[in-house]
Amino acid sequence: MVKKHPLKAETRSNVPATLALHIRMDPLADKNWLIVGLGNPGLAYERTRHNLGFMLVDQLALKTQTQVKRDECRSLIGRSQIENQMAELVKPQTFMNLSGEAVSCLLKKPERSVEKLIVISDDIAIPFGTIRLRPKGSHGGQNGLRSIIDCLKTSDFIRLRIGIMPEHQVGDTAKFVLENFSKNEAALLDEILKNGADAVKFVIRNGIEQAMNLTNRSEPSA
Repeated sequence: MVKKHPLKAETRSNVPATLALHIRMDPLADKNWLIVGLGNPGLAYERTRHNLGFMLVDQLALKTQTQVKRDECRSLIGRSQIENQMAELVKPQTFMNLSGEAVSCLLKKPERSVEKLIVISDDIAIPFGTIRLRPKGSHGGQNGLRSIIDCLKTSDFIRLRIGIMPEHQVGDTAKFVLENFSKNEAALLDEILKNGADAVKFVIRNGIEQAMNLTNRSEPSA
């Protein structure tokens, strides 16, 4: 009678376990991307500088044929496929300064994770139309980001900021961000939103580090 080699037997028995381990290597594989655009609800704010986050979510929804209309956690949500991954497009309806309440509520569901959260906001400190990606950081005076950081108790989440810096110094920045785009700014919006949508796709497809290298140098054409 031929005896089975103990080492070979052990190796064969470990094959399923090895495969299972490989499948479990990415603990975030079963989590949805949560793409949150910041802005204020209502027609009065629809085309203002402060609503660039909403506008970019609308752009992503248009490109993926997604309807962002389901009501959850005082937000409008639409489920989409971006770069072959499940993504949820979100427009909080709390008004900008309370955005964190909506985001923290949404993250309570097990299929979502702060590690796969992308927050899109305007930034008055960045040249107009410039896209900036960061894996974490401060709120930089942006009240929507401030609210999210306060509610989540962490600043470790991906943010995509779109510059709205004025050409000339303004006395009242709160008034400036709530104004409609100038004629020259409006002419660049299509390209800016396309660049922003591409940046979101880069993050989902390649990860934040590669996406920053691809995105942070680009600016809209004059």
